[in-house]
Amino acid sequence: MPDFSDLGLQLAWPLAMTLAWMAGELFYRWTALPRIAVYGLAGFVFGNLAAGYLPPSEAKNFMLLANLGFGLILFELGYRINLRWLRNNPWIVATSLLEAACTFAAVYLVAHLCGMERLPAALTASLAMSSSPAGLLRVLNEQGAAGQVTERAMHLTALNCVMAVFTFNIVVGIGVFQTSGDVAHAAASSLLVLVASAGLGALFGALVPLWLRMIDASREGTLAFALAVVLLVAITSVLPLSPVLAALTFGLVARHRRIALSPAQRNFGVLGDLLTVLMFFFVATKVQLEHVSGGIALGLLLVLVRAAVKVSICTLFARVSGISARKGALSGLALTPMAVFAIILMEQTRWIGVDLFDSLAPLAAVMLLLDVAGPILTQRAVVWANETRIGKET
Repeated sequence: MPDFSDLGLQLAWPLAMTLAWMAGELFYRWTALPRIAVYGLAGFVFGNLAAGYLPPSEAKNFMLLANLGFGLILFELGYRINLRWLRNNPWIVATSLLEAACTFAAVYLVAHLCGMERLPAALTASLAMSSSPAGLLRVLNEQGAAGQVTERAMHLTALNCVMAVFTFNIVVGIGVFQTSGDVAHAAASSLLVLVASAGLGALFGALVPLWLRMIDASREGTLAFALAVVLLVAITSVLPLSPVLAALTFGLVARHRRIALSPAQRNFGVLGDLLTVLMFFFVATKVQLEHVSGGIALGLLLVLVRAAVKVSICTLFARVSGISARKGALSGLALTPMAVFAIILMEQTRWIGVDLFDSLAPLAAVMLLLDVAGPILTQRAVVWANETRIGKET
C-alpha cells in the first residue's frame, strides 16, 4: 500500500502552484488586474499552512528554479536598456542616484526612530532602494506597455538594482561579518563582486551572439539565451558573485551586439511563464506570518515612506529630464514592486550562512504588501499614462 502522507507531501508543491495559476487566470479575467499579485498571495498562504511539513530539499530545489526565472527576467531587462539614451539624457541617471540615496536615508531614519537596531534598519533601507525587475517587467509585458513612463521605469529599475546590490553587500560586509567597521574595505569588496559579476555577464553577452552568428541562427536565439542564463545563474550560485548584475549585463551586452530578440520571444515563451508562476509563488512562501504580524505597522509606514520618496524625486526631476511632472510621478509609482528582488537577495545570503529573515520583521511585512500591491500600482501607472495596448486602442 502506498504511503498517502508521503504522496501528499510530494504532490503539495505542484498542486499548490497549479491552483495558484488557475486563481491568477480567473482573477485577471474578472478584474484585469495582474496575475502575479495572486501568485504571491497564494504562495504566502501555502507557505504558512504547510510550514514544518515540507522537506527542506524541496525548498532548495525550487529556490534554484526561482533564481533561474529571475535570471531570465533580468536578462530581458538588461536587453531592453538603451545606454545611448542614458548618455544623451544624464538626468535619468541623476534621478536614479538621488532617488535611491534619498530612499535609503528616509527608510533608515524612520526605521531607526521607530526602534529598529542600526543593522536591520540599514539592511531594510538598502533593499528599499531597489525596485523588482520581476514585478515590473511581467506587468509591462502583460499590458503590452510602451512609452515614456514604461521606458523610464525600466531604466530606473535596472540602475536601482545595481545600487541596491552594492549597498546591501556593504551593509552585510560591515554589520554581519564585522569587518572592523571598515567602510572602505567593505565597499571595495562589494565593488569587486560587482565588477567580476559584470565582467562575467559581458563575457556571455559577447560569446553567445558570436556563437549564434557562427551557426547562422542569430534570429532564433531564444533557446541559446535561455541555456546561457541557466549556466550563468549556476556559475554565480557557485562563486560569490551577483547573479543580478551578471544577468543584467548579459542582456545589455547582447542587445548592443545587435542580436534581435523579437516580441514573440519576450518572457521566453512558455518556459518564462512557467518559471514566473513558480518564482512569484515560491518567494512568497518565505514570508512567515509571525514576521508579518510582528512588524505590520512599521512595515506599512516604510511602504508609504519609500513610495513617497520615489514619486517625489521622479516628479522633481521630470521636466529637466524631458517629461511632464505627471509622467514623472507615474514613473515613480511604477517602481513600487520590490518583494521578489528583496527576498531572492536575502535568500542568497543564506548560501553563505547568514539568515536575515528573523531580524527583519518589518521588511517581511513590506514584502508581503508590495508582493500584492506593487504589481497593481505598476499596472495603474502605465494605464494612467495611456501606454498600454488597451489604452492605445481606445
